[in-house]
Amino acid sequence: MSFHDIYQQFIDGMKQTGWLEYVAVFAGIGSVWFSRIENILVYPVGLINTIIYIWLSIKGHLLGEASVNFYYTVMSIYGWILWAKKDQQRQHVVVITKSSGKDWLKHVLFFAAFYIAIFSSLTYLKTKFAPGAIPWADAFASATAYTGMWLMTKKKVESWYWWIATNIASIPLYFVKQYVFTSVYYLVLLIMAVFGLFEWLKRERQEKEKGDEYFTTFSNAPSH
Repeated sequence: MSFHDIYQQFIDGMKQTGWLEYVAVFAGIGSVWFSRIENILVYPVGLINTIIYIWLSIKGHLLGEASVNFYYTVMSIYGWILWAKKDQQRQHVVVITKSSGKDWLKHVLFFAAFYIAIFSSLTYLKTKFAPGAIPWADAFASATAYTGMWLMTKKKVESWYWWIATNIASIPLYFVKQYVFTSVYYLVLLIMAVFGLFEWLKRERQEKEKGDEYFTTFSNAPSH
């Protein structure tokens, strides 16, 4: 496909973009912005995005993405509750942290389990109900998104690595499905995810320094 063909497909796709997709895209961008600055509005705004995309994904035979957005919807409610929870000192229970090597193994196994399940399901459904499905690409985009969302509810820095992988996979996936505006949306999310990663790395260091300072103060306090 030549550059002219890609450009023409982009122009045609933008003309065919419905208002519902525009609402979903801007809600999604807003949600990622709130996530980057660790604002709980990430979840209510994100719910607008995910509910619309469940419908759009089913309509476009992106069954893996439909399952992802349903999962996003459920996990958004869970994350909303978790991020809002505070202890007796009115401090948030969940703070930004990094994962250990053992945690990383769990993340990879989590991803692999969903990839195999989604790929197998879509391979079967492609011959029966969804001829437009692309099993390997859809499964990769979906499984990385499942992992990223799970880690985001726990405020793990590594969630951004999985979001970056999801966005990279989703850009061409939605483009070939004629959802051009959504493809551009994932390009924007990719850029925002990189900035989100650096922001959370900075916040994680601040949380760690705060914890070390509290530990030092507590250790040096006179005993009675």
